[in-house]
Amino acid sequence: MRRRQIMSMLAGLALAAGSLLGAGPAAAADEPPAEFGTDWHDPVTAAPPVARPDTKSCHVTLAEAQFRDFTPYKGSYTPPKGCGTSWSRVVLRLDGSVKGRQYDRLGHLTVGGVEILRTSTPQPSPDGIAWSVEKDITRYSDTLRSAQPVEMLIGNVVNETYTGVLDVKVTLTFYMAGGTAKAPATPDKVLAPAGTSLTTPRNSERILAEVYATGSGGGCEEYWYLTVPDSVPYSCKAAGGPYREVQIKVDGQLAGIAAPFPTVWTGGWSNPFLWYVIPGPRAFDIKPVQYDLTPFAARLNDGMPHRIEVSVVGVPQGQTGWSTPTNVLVWQDEGSAVVTGALTRHEESTPVNSVTYTPGSEHRLDTEGAHRLTVGGHLDTSHGRVATTVSRALTNTSVHRWTEGENMDALKGTWSDDERVTSGGQVTRSHRTYTMDGVTTLGEGDRLRTVLTLGDKADTVVARSGRRLAWSRLDDMYTGDATYTANVPRDQRHAVGTSAERYRLHGSGGCYDRALRTVQGVLTEDRRYC
Repeated sequence: MRRRQIMSMLAGLALAAGSLLGAGPAAAADEPPAEFGTDWHDPVTAAPPVARPDTKSCHVTLAEAQFRDFTPYKGSYTPPKGCGTSWSRVVLRLDGSVKGRQYDRLGHLTVGGVEILRTSTPQPSPDGIAWSVEKDITRYSDTLRSAQPVEMLIGNVVNETYTGVLDVKVTLTFYMAGGTAKAPATPDKVLAPAGTSLTTPRNSERILAEVYATGSGGGCEEYWYLTVPDSVPYSCKAAGGPYREVQIKVDGQLAGIAAPFPTVWTGGWSNPFLWYVIPGPRAFDIKPVQYDLTPFAARLNDGMPHRIEVSVVGVPQGQTGWSTPTNVLVWQDEGSAVVTGALTRHEESTPVNSVTYTPGSEHRLDTEGAHRLTVGGHLDTSHGRVATTVSRALTNTSVHRWTEGENMDALKGTWSDDERVTSGGQVTRSHRTYTMDGVTTLGEGDRLRTVLTLGDKADTVVARSGRRLAWSRLDDMYTGDATYTANVPRDQRHAVGTSAERYRLHGSGGCYDRALRTVQGVLTEDRRYC
Protein backbone atom coordinates (compact mmCIF):
# COMPACT_ATOMS: atom_id res chain seq x y z
CA MET A 1 0.00 0.00 0.00
CA ARG A 2 1.22 3.49 -0.80
CA ARG A 3 3.40 4.97 1.92
CA ARG A 4 1.37 8.17 2.18
CA GLN A 5 -1.75 5.98 2.55
CA ILE A 6 -0.01 4.08 5.31
CA MET A 7 0.96 7.20 7.22
CA SER A 8 -2.60 8.53 6.87
CA MET A 9 -4.02 5.27 8.15
CA LEU A 10 -1.64 5.30 11.10
CA ALA A 11 -2.74 8.83 11.91
CA GLY A 12 -6.33 7.58 11.76
CA LEU A 13 -5.44 4.81 14.17
CA ALA A 14 -4.17 7.50 16.58
CA LEU A 15 -1.48 4.95 17.44
CA ALA A 16 -2.82 4.50 20.90
CA ALA A 17 -2.04 1.90 21.35
CA GLY A 18 20.09 -3.89 25.42
CA SER A 19 17.42 -6.06 26.83
CA LEU A 20 13.94 -4.90 27.57
CA LEU A 21 12.61 -6.02 30.90
CA GLY A 22 8.86 -6.58 31.09
CA ALA A 23 6.71 -5.76 34.09
CA GLY A 24 3.56 -7.71 34.95
CA PRO A 25 0.49 -7.80 32.71
CA ALA A 26 -1.45 -4.58 32.35
CA ALA A 27 -4.63 -6.44 33.29
CA ALA A 28 -4.87 -9.88 34.84
CA ALA A 29 -6.26 -12.44 32.42
CA ASP A 30 -6.08 -16.24 32.41
CA GLU A 31 -7.26 -16.50 28.81
CA PRO A 32 -6.69 -14.11 25.91
CA PRO A 33 -9.68 -12.00 24.88
CA ALA A 34 -11.33 -12.54 21.51
CA GLU A 35 -9.72 -9.32 20.25
CA PHE A 36 -7.48 -6.52 21.51
CA GLY A 37 -9.01 -4.49 24.31
CA THR A 38 -8.04 -1.08 25.68
CA ASP A 39 -5.02 -2.39 27.60
CA TRP A 40 -2.38 -5.07 27.19
CA HIS A 41 0.73 -6.57 28.75
CA ASP A 42 3.65 -4.23 29.28
CA PRO A 43 6.39 -4.53 26.62
CA VAL A 44 8.82 -7.41 27.10
CA THR A 45 11.51 -9.14 25.03
CA ALA A 46 13.15 -12.52 25.28
CA ALA A 47 16.65 -10.99 25.34
CA PRO A 48 18.68 -11.64 28.51
CA PRO A 49 19.06 -9.05 31.25
CA VAL A 50 22.56 -7.72 31.88
CA ALA A 51 24.49 -10.03 34.22
CA ARG A 52 25.42 -8.30 37.46
CA PRO A 53 28.41 -9.26 39.63
CA ASP A 54 28.02 -9.90 43.35
CA THR A 55 30.13 -6.96 44.46
CA LYS A 56 29.54 -3.61 46.12
CA SER A 57 27.55 -1.27 43.90
CA CYS A 58 26.78 2.45 43.67
CA HIS A 59 23.86 4.14 41.92
CA VAL A 60 23.60 7.41 40.02
CA THR A 61 20.50 8.99 38.49
CA LEU A 62 21.66 10.16 35.07
CA ALA A 63 18.49 11.72 33.68
CA GLU A 64 14.86 12.15 34.69
CA ALA A 65 12.44 13.93 32.38
CA GLN A 66 9.02 14.07 30.78
CA PHE A 67 9.30 14.44 27.01
CA ARG A 68 6.46 16.43 25.46
CA ASP A 69 8.26 18.10 22.55
CA PHE A 70 11.72 18.38 21.02
CA THR A 71 13.34 20.15 23.97
CA PRO A 72 16.30 18.07 25.20
CA TYR A 73 16.89 17.27 28.84
CA LYS A 74 20.20 18.77 29.97
CA GLY A 75 21.88 17.88 33.22
CA SER A 76 25.20 16.91 34.72
CA TYR A 77 26.86 13.70 35.77
CA THR A 78 29.14 13.21 38.77
CA PRO A 79 30.97 9.90 39.33
CA PRO A 80 29.68 7.86 42.28
CA LYS A 81 31.46 8.07 45.61
CA GLY A 82 32.54 4.93 47.38
CA CYS A 83 32.96 2.66 44.35
CA GLY A 84 36.39 3.74 43.13
CA THR A 85 37.19 4.38 39.47
CA SER A 86 37.71 0.82 38.24
CA TRP A 87 34.49 -1.12 37.78
CA SER A 88 33.77 -4.71 36.84
CA ARG A 89 30.52 -3.60 35.22
CA VAL A 90 28.45 -0.49 34.64
CA VAL A 91 24.77 -1.07 33.90
CA LEU A 92 22.44 1.53 32.42
CA ARG A 93 18.74 1.14 33.10
CA LEU A 94 15.96 3.16 31.49
CA ASP A 95 12.52 3.05 33.10
CA GLY A 96 9.70 4.60 31.11
CA SER A 97 5.94 4.97 31.19
CA VAL A 98 3.36 6.45 28.83
CA LYS A 99 -0.41 6.33 28.41
CA GLY A 100 -2.99 7.63 25.98
CA ARG A 101 -2.18 7.97 22.29
CA GLN A 102 1.30 8.35 20.86
CA TYR A 103 3.58 7.41 17.98
CA ASP A 104 6.80 5.48 18.50
CA ARG A 105 9.63 7.96 19.09
CA LEU A 106 13.41 7.77 18.61
CA GLY A 107 15.71 8.88 21.41
CA HIS A 108 19.36 9.26 22.37
CA LEU A 109 21.43 9.85 25.51
CA THR A 110 24.94 11.35 25.58
CA VAL A 111 27.44 11.85 28.39
CA GLY A 112 30.27 14.26 27.62
CA GLY A 113 29.21 14.16 23.97
CA VAL A 114 29.59 10.35 23.86
CA GLU A 115 26.43 8.52 22.82
CA ILE A 116 25.78 5.73 25.32
CA LEU A 117 22.20 4.82 24.36
CA ARG A 118 20.03 5.02 21.27
CA THR A 119 16.50 3.78 21.72
CA SER A 120 12.91 3.99 20.55
CA THR A 121 9.65 3.82 22.46
CA PRO A 122 6.63 1.51 22.59
CA GLN A 123 3.15 2.71 21.70
CA PRO A 124 0.85 3.00 24.71
CA SER A 125 -2.58 1.75 25.64
CA PRO A 126 -5.18 4.24 26.86
CA ASP A 127 -4.64 2.98 30.43
CA GLY A 128 -0.86 3.19 30.16
CA ILE A 129 2.19 0.95 29.94
CA ALA A 130 5.61 0.79 31.58
CA TRP A 131 8.83 -0.60 30.16
CA SER A 132 12.50 -0.91 31.06
CA VAL A 133 15.70 -1.29 29.06
CA GLU A 134 19.07 -2.43 30.40
CA LYS A 135 22.44 -2.04 28.73
CA ASP A 136 26.03 -2.86 29.66
CA ILE A 137 28.01 0.37 29.17
CA THR A 138 31.25 -0.68 30.88
CA ARG A 139 33.21 0.15 27.73
CA TYR A 140 32.48 3.86 28.33
CA SER A 141 34.25 3.82 31.72
CA ASP A 142 36.80 6.43 30.60
CA THR A 143 34.00 8.94 30.07
CA LEU A 144 32.32 8.04 33.35
CA ARG A 145 35.39 8.63 35.53
CA SER A 146 34.96 12.41 35.47
CA ALA A 147 32.12 14.93 35.73
CA GLN A 148 30.33 15.39 32.40
CA PRO A 149 27.39 17.22 30.84
CA VAL A 150 24.38 15.01 30.06
CA GLU A 151 21.91 15.41 27.22
CA MET A 152 18.90 13.25 26.45
CA LEU A 153 16.15 13.67 23.89
CA ILE A 154 13.15 11.61 22.89
CA GLY A 155 11.49 13.98 20.44
CA ASN A 156 7.74 13.95 20.98
CA VAL A 157 4.55 15.76 20.00
CA VAL A 158 1.73 16.17 22.51
CA ASN A 159 -1.58 17.73 21.50
CA GLU A 160 -5.32 17.00 21.59
CA THR A 161 -4.85 13.87 19.45
CA TYR A 162 -1.47 12.53 20.56
CA THR A 163 -1.71 12.71 24.32
CA GLY A 164 1.10 10.41 25.43
CA VAL A 165 3.80 12.12 27.54
CA LEU A 166 6.98 10.02 27.79
CA ASP A 167 8.02 9.82 31.45
CA VAL A 168 11.59 8.51 31.61
CA LYS A 169 14.23 7.90 34.28
CA VAL A 170 17.76 6.65 33.53
CA THR A 171 20.06 5.30 36.24
CA LEU A 172 23.59 3.89 36.25
CA THR A 173 24.75 1.14 38.61
CA PHE A 174 28.51 0.75 39.14
CA TYR A 175 29.83 -2.59 40.37
CA MET A 176 33.28 -2.56 41.96
CA ALA A 177 35.94 -4.98 40.82
CA GLY A 178 36.82 -7.68 43.30
CA GLY A 179 37.26 -11.43 43.63
CA THR A 180 36.27 -13.14 40.40
CA ALA A 181 34.63 -9.93 39.14
CA LYS A 182 37.66 -8.45 37.40
CA ALA A 183 37.70 -5.06 35.73
CA PRO A 184 37.66 -5.67 31.96
CA ALA A 185 40.21 -4.15 29.58
CA THR A 186 38.11 -1.15 28.62
CA PRO A 187 39.31 1.54 26.18
CA ASP A 188 41.76 4.07 27.60
CA LYS A 189 39.98 6.87 25.74
CA VAL A 190 36.44 7.26 24.47
CA LEU A 191 36.27 10.11 21.97
CA ALA A 192 33.35 11.89 20.34
CA PRO A 193 34.61 13.50 17.10
CA ALA A 194 33.99 17.24 16.89
CA GLY A 195 31.89 17.21 13.75
CA THR A 196 34.13 15.26 11.39
CA SER A 197 37.40 16.17 13.15
CA LEU A 198 39.23 13.60 15.28
CA THR A 199 42.57 13.77 17.10
CA THR A 200 43.72 10.57 18.80
CA PRO A 201 46.51 10.01 21.35
CA ARG A 202 49.87 9.53 19.65
CA ASN A 203 50.40 6.14 21.27
CA SER A 204 47.15 4.53 20.09
CA GLU A 205 47.60 0.81 19.35
CA ARG A 206 43.98 -0.21 18.83
CA ILE A 207 41.17 1.99 17.49
CA LEU A 208 37.51 1.08 17.08
CA ALA A 209 34.72 3.29 15.79
CA GLU A 210 31.08 2.65 16.61
CA VAL A 211 28.21 4.25 14.72
CA TYR A 212 24.61 4.27 15.94
CA ALA A 213 23.21 4.22 12.41
CA THR A 214 19.41 4.47 12.27
CA GLY A 215 17.08 5.09 9.37
CA SER A 216 14.05 6.88 10.73
CA GLY A 217 12.11 10.13 10.74
CA GLY A 218 8.82 8.88 9.32
CA GLY A 219 9.85 9.15 5.67
CA CYS A 220 10.85 6.51 3.17
CA GLU A 221 14.28 5.90 4.73
CA GLU A 222 12.44 4.37 7.67
CA TYR A 223 11.47 1.70 5.12
CA TRP A 224 14.69 1.88 3.08
CA TYR A 225 14.52 -1.84 2.26
CA LEU A 226 11.29 -1.19 0.29
CA THR A 227 12.53 1.66 -1.91
CA VAL A 228 12.60 1.32 -5.71
CA PRO A 229 14.36 3.15 -8.59
CA ASP A 230 12.78 6.40 -9.76
CA SER A 231 11.28 4.86 -12.90
CA VAL A 232 9.39 2.12 -11.02
CA PRO A 233 5.72 2.72 -9.99
CA TYR A 234 5.93 2.64 -6.19
CA SER A 235 5.54 5.33 -3.54
CA CYS A 236 9.04 5.20 -1.99
CA LYS A 237 11.80 6.14 -4.43
CA ALA A 238 15.59 5.92 -4.37
CA ALA A 239 17.61 6.09 -7.57
CA GLY A 240 19.69 3.04 -6.73
CA GLY A 241 16.91 1.03 -5.12
CA PRO A 242 17.01 -0.48 -1.62
CA TYR A 243 20.72 -1.29 -1.23
CA ARG A 244 22.16 0.51 1.81
CA GLU A 245 25.67 0.39 3.22
CA VAL A 246 27.14 2.33 6.15
CA GLN A 247 30.64 3.55 5.29
CA ILE A 248 33.32 5.25 7.35
CA LYS A 249 36.20 7.17 5.78
CA VAL A 250 39.47 8.48 7.19
CA ASP A 251 40.72 11.60 5.40
CA GLY A 252 38.50 10.71 2.45
CA GLN A 253 39.77 7.12 2.14
CA LEU A 254 37.31 4.27 2.67
CA ALA A 255 38.18 2.66 6.02
CA GLY A 256 35.19 0.46 6.80
CA ILE A 257 31.91 -0.89 5.39
CA ALA A 258 28.91 -2.44 7.14
CA ALA A 259 25.36 -3.60 6.49
CA PRO A 260 22.74 -1.65 8.46
CA PHE A 261 20.31 -3.63 10.56
CA PRO A 262 16.75 -3.44 9.12
CA THR A 263 15.17 -2.17 12.33
CA VAL A 264 11.38 -2.15 12.49
CA TRP A 265 9.99 0.36 14.96
CA THR A 266 6.81 -0.19 16.98
CA GLY A 267 4.54 1.34 14.33
CA GLY A 268 6.28 -0.43 11.48
CA TRP A 269 4.71 -2.26 8.55
CA SER A 270 1.46 -0.28 9.01
CA ASN A 271 0.48 -2.41 11.98
CA PRO A 272 1.20 -1.37 15.59
CA PHE A 273 -0.74 -4.40 16.84
CA LEU A 274 2.30 -6.50 15.95
CA TRP A 275 4.49 -4.71 18.49
CA TYR A 276 2.39 -3.77 21.51
CA VAL A 277 3.95 -6.45 23.73
CA ILE A 278 7.02 -7.81 21.90
CA PRO A 279 9.02 -5.24 19.91
CA GLY A 280 11.14 -6.17 16.91
CA PRO A 281 14.80 -7.11 17.51
CA ARG A 282 16.97 -4.15 18.60
CA ALA A 283 14.09 -1.67 18.52
CA PHE A 284 14.62 -0.51 22.14
CA ASP A 285 18.39 -1.09 22.39
CA ILE A 286 19.95 -0.08 19.09
CA LYS A 287 23.35 -1.70 18.63
CA PRO A 288 26.06 0.40 16.99
CA VAL A 289 27.87 -0.72 13.85
CA GLN A 290 31.53 -1.32 14.78
CA TYR A 291 34.63 -0.78 12.65
CA ASP A 292 38.20 -1.76 13.49
CA LEU A 293 40.30 1.23 12.37
CA THR A 294 43.60 -0.10 13.78
CA PRO A 295 45.18 -0.35 10.30
CA PHE A 296 44.82 3.47 10.14
CA ALA A 297 46.33 4.03 13.60
CA ALA A 298 49.78 4.98 12.21
CA ARG A 299 48.19 7.79 10.21
CA LEU A 300 46.00 8.92 13.09
CA ASN A 301 48.93 8.92 15.56
CA ASP A 302 50.65 11.96 14.04
CA GLY A 303 49.09 14.33 16.58
CA MET A 304 47.11 16.20 13.92
CA PRO A 305 43.32 16.35 13.50
CA HIS A 306 41.94 13.97 10.89
CA ARG A 307 38.65 13.84 9.05
CA ILE A 308 36.26 11.03 10.04
CA GLU A 309 33.17 10.83 7.87
CA VAL A 310 30.24 8.43 8.02
CA SER A 311 27.75 8.13 5.17
CA VAL A 312 24.99 5.78 4.05
CA VAL A 313 25.25 4.57 0.47
CA GLY A 314 21.99 4.58 -1.46
CA VAL A 315 20.22 7.49 0.26
CA PRO A 316 18.90 9.93 -2.38
CA GLN A 317 20.95 13.11 -2.48
CA GLY A 318 19.61 15.78 -0.15
CA GLN A 319 17.18 13.40 1.54
CA THR A 320 17.17 13.19 5.33
CA GLY A 321 16.26 10.19 7.40
CA TRP A 322 19.55 8.72 8.67
CA SER A 323 21.37 9.49 11.87
CA THR A 324 24.98 8.35 12.32
CA PRO A 325 26.40 9.51 15.70
CA THR A 326 29.92 8.17 16.14
CA ASN A 327 32.17 7.25 19.08
CA VAL A 328 35.85 6.33 18.77
CA LEU A 329 37.34 3.88 21.30
CA VAL A 330 41.12 3.93 21.78
CA TRP A 331 43.52 1.58 23.56
CA GLN A 332 46.98 3.09 24.24
CA ASP A 333 50.47 1.59 24.45
CA GLU A 334 51.60 2.33 28.01
CA GLY A 335 55.22 1.68 27.08
CA SER A 336 55.43 4.23 24.24
CA ALA A 337 54.82 7.95 23.97
CA VAL A 338 54.43 7.67 20.20
CA VAL A 339 53.50 4.58 18.19
CA THR A 340 54.46 4.63 14.53
CA GLY A 341 53.78 2.31 11.63
CA ALA A 342 52.13 2.28 8.23
CA LEU A 343 48.97 1.49 6.31
CA THR A 344 50.21 -1.32 4.06
CA ARG A 345 47.14 -2.69 2.33
CA HIS A 346 43.93 -1.27 0.89
CA GLU A 347 41.88 -3.43 -1.47
CA GLU A 348 38.31 -2.71 -2.47
CA SER A 349 36.06 -4.65 -4.82
CA THR A 350 33.82 -2.94 -7.33
CA PRO A 351 30.48 -2.46 -5.54
CA VAL A 352 27.58 -4.50 -6.94
CA ASN A 353 24.06 -3.07 -6.92
CA SER A 354 21.80 -4.82 -9.39
CA VAL A 355 18.06 -4.11 -9.51
CA THR A 356 15.67 -5.82 -11.92
CA TYR A 357 12.08 -4.62 -12.24
CA THR A 358 9.41 -6.92 -13.63
CA PRO A 359 6.02 -5.23 -14.29
CA GLY A 360 2.69 -7.02 -14.14
CA SER A 361 -0.45 -7.35 -12.09
CA GLU A 362 2.02 -8.11 -9.32
CA HIS A 363 5.05 -5.85 -9.65
CA ARG A 364 8.42 -7.28 -8.66
CA LEU A 365 11.84 -5.82 -7.88
CA ASP A 366 14.82 -8.17 -7.45
CA THR A 367 17.90 -6.66 -5.81
CA GLU A 368 21.41 -8.03 -5.41
CA GLY A 369 24.18 -6.07 -3.74
CA ALA A 370 27.74 -6.84 -2.67
CA HIS A 371 30.92 -5.07 -1.59
CA ARG A 372 34.25 -6.17 -0.14
CA LEU A 373 37.01 -4.22 1.59
CA THR A 374 40.37 -5.32 3.03
CA VAL A 375 42.68 -2.95 4.88
CA GLY A 376 45.93 -3.77 6.65
CA GLY A 377 48.69 -2.04 8.52
CA HIS A 378 51.36 -2.48 11.16
CA LEU A 379 52.39 -0.67 14.32
CA ASP A 380 55.78 -0.67 16.04
CA THR A 381 54.74 -0.89 19.68
CA SER A 382 56.72 -1.27 22.93
CA HIS A 383 55.99 -5.01 22.71
CA GLY A 384 57.06 -5.44 19.10
CA ARG A 385 55.61 -5.00 15.64
CA VAL A 386 51.91 -5.84 15.44
CA ALA A 387 50.22 -6.30 12.08
CA THR A 388 46.44 -5.96 11.77
CA THR A 389 44.31 -6.90 8.77
CA VAL A 390 40.57 -6.29 8.56
CA SER A 391 38.49 -7.91 5.80
CA ARG A 392 34.77 -7.33 5.45
CA ALA A 393 32.31 -8.62 2.86
CA LEU A 394 28.70 -7.51 2.49
CA THR A 395 25.91 -9.13 0.47
CA ASN A 396 22.21 -8.36 0.13
CA THR A 397 19.45 -10.09 -1.79
CA SER A 398 15.80 -9.10 -1.70
CA VAL A 399 12.57 -9.66 -3.59
CA HIS A 400 9.93 -6.93 -3.30
CA ARG A 401 6.40 -7.63 -4.64
CA TRP A 402 3.37 -5.35 -4.70
CA THR A 403 0.06 -4.81 -6.51
CA GLU A 404 -1.53 -1.68 -7.96
CA GLY A 405 -2.41 0.73 -5.17
CA GLU A 406 0.04 -1.21 -2.97
CA ASN A 407 -2.85 -3.01 -1.29
CA MET A 408 -0.48 -5.97 -1.22
CA ASP A 409 3.11 -5.16 -0.33
CA ALA A 410 5.66 -7.89 0.42
CA LEU A 411 9.40 -8.21 0.95
CA LYS A 412 11.76 -11.10 1.49
CA GLY A 413 15.33 -10.01 2.15
CA THR A 414 18.65 -11.20 3.55
CA TRP A 415 21.62 -9.07 4.55
CA SER A 416 25.00 -10.67 5.35
CA ASP A 417 28.00 -8.97 6.94
CA ASP A 418 31.12 -11.14 7.26
CA GLU A 419 34.24 -9.86 8.98
CA ARG A 420 37.69 -11.28 9.73
CA VAL A 421 40.18 -9.39 11.90
CA THR A 422 43.73 -10.72 12.28
CA SER A 423 45.93 -8.94 14.79
CA GLY A 424 49.09 -10.17 16.48
CA GLY A 425 48.34 -13.80 15.69
CA GLN A 426 44.76 -13.66 16.97
CA VAL A 427 41.91 -14.13 14.51
CA THR A 428 38.32 -13.02 15.10
CA ARG A 429 35.69 -14.15 12.61
CA SER A 430 32.16 -12.76 12.68
CA HIS A 431 29.28 -13.78 10.44
CA ARG A 432 26.14 -11.65 10.79
CA THR A 433 22.86 -12.36 9.00
CA TYR A 434 19.70 -10.24 9.12
CA THR A 435 16.45 -11.50 7.57
CA MET A 436 13.01 -10.07 6.86
CA ASP A 437 10.03 -11.88 5.33
CA GLY A 438 6.71 -10.07 5.44
CA VAL A 439 3.53 -9.14 3.62
CA THR A 440 0.87 -6.51 4.28
CA THR A 441 -2.54 -6.78 2.58
CA LEU A 442 -5.55 -4.48 2.62
CA GLY A 443 -8.56 -6.65 1.87
CA GLU A 444 -12.34 -6.69 1.93
CA GLY A 445 -13.92 -4.44 4.52
CA ASP A 446 -10.64 -2.52 4.89
CA ARG A 447 -9.17 -5.39 6.93
CA LEU A 448 -5.42 -4.80 7.05
CA ARG A 449 -3.28 -7.84 7.83
CA THR A 450 0.49 -8.04 8.33
CA VAL A 451 2.44 -11.29 8.63
CA LEU A 452 6.12 -10.75 9.39
CA THR A 453 9.24 -12.66 10.43
CA LEU A 454 12.47 -10.91 11.47
CA GLY A 455 15.81 -12.55 12.20
CA ASP A 456 19.02 -11.35 13.85
CA LYS A 457 21.81 -13.95 13.77
CA ALA A 458 25.52 -13.75 14.51
CA ASP A 459 28.32 -16.31 14.85
CA THR A 460 31.65 -15.20 16.33
CA VAL A 461 34.85 -17.20 16.89
CA VAL A 462 38.13 -15.97 18.41
CA ALA A 463 41.16 -18.20 17.79
CA ARG A 464 44.94 -18.19 18.10
CA SER A 465 47.29 -20.68 16.43
CA GLY A 466 44.28 -22.68 15.32
CA ARG A 467 42.92 -23.05 18.86
CA ARG A 468 39.50 -21.63 19.64
CA LEU A 469 39.65 -19.21 22.56
CA ALA A 470 36.02 -18.06 22.61
CA TRP A 471 32.87 -18.44 20.56
CA SER A 472 29.23 -17.38 20.54
CA ARG A 473 26.13 -18.02 18.44
CA LEU A 474 23.13 -15.67 18.53
CA ASP A 475 19.74 -16.45 16.99
CA ASP A 476 17.01 -13.91 17.76
CA MET A 477 13.79 -14.58 15.81
CA TYR A 478 10.53 -12.59 15.89
CA THR A 479 7.25 -13.63 14.23
CA GLY A 480 3.96 -11.74 14.15
CA ASP A 481 0.52 -11.88 12.53
CA ALA A 482 -1.99 -9.10 13.21
CA THR A 483 -5.20 -7.88 11.57
CA TYR A 484 -7.46 -4.88 12.17
CA THR A 485 -10.07 -2.78 10.40
CA ALA A 486 -8.50 0.41 9.07
CA ASN A 487 -10.04 3.87 8.80
CA VAL A 488 -12.54 3.39 11.63
CA PRO A 489 -12.75 4.63 15.24
CA ARG A 490 -10.76 2.77 17.87
CA ASP A 491 -13.66 0.73 19.24
CA GLN A 492 -14.48 -0.60 15.76
CA ARG A 493 -11.06 -1.94 14.75
CA HIS A 494 -11.70 -5.48 16.03
CA ALA A 495 -7.95 -6.16 16.09
CA VAL A 496 -6.54 -9.63 16.58
CA GLY A 497 -2.92 -10.67 16.58
CA THR A 498 -0.25 -13.06 17.75
CA SER A 499 3.45 -12.44 18.23
CA ALA A 500 6.39 -14.53 19.37
CA GLU A 501 10.10 -14.24 19.97
CA ARG A 502 12.79 -16.80 20.70
CA TYR A 503 16.21 -15.55 21.73
CA ARG A 504 19.03 -18.11 21.78
CA LEU A 505 22.61 -17.30 22.75
CA HIS A 506 25.08 -20.15 23.13
CA GLY A 507 28.85 -20.16 23.44
CA SER A 508 31.86 -20.26 25.67
CA GLY A 509 30.08 -17.83 28.01
CA GLY A 510 27.21 -20.26 28.65
CA CYS A 511 23.69 -20.87 27.39
CA TYR A 512 20.61 -18.66 27.27
CA ASP A 513 17.36 -19.64 25.55
CA ARG A 514 13.99 -17.96 26.15
CA ALA A 515 10.71 -18.00 24.21
CA LEU A 516 7.73 -15.62 24.48
CA ARG A 517 4.30 -15.75 22.88
CA THR A 518 1.32 -13.35 22.95
CA VAL A 519 -2.30 -13.49 21.81
CA GLN A 520 -4.39 -10.29 21.59
CA GLY A 521 -1.91 -8.48 23.84
CA VAL A 522 -1.83 -11.16 26.55
CA LEU A 523 1.46 -12.91 27.31
CA THR A 524 0.54 -16.58 26.98
CA GLU A 525 3.99 -18.18 27.10
CA ASP A 526 7.29 -17.37 28.78
CA ARG A 527 9.53 -20.41 28.61
CA ARG A 528 13.24 -20.82 29.37
CA TYR A 529 15.20 -23.70 27.91
CA CYS A 530 18.63 -23.20 29.55
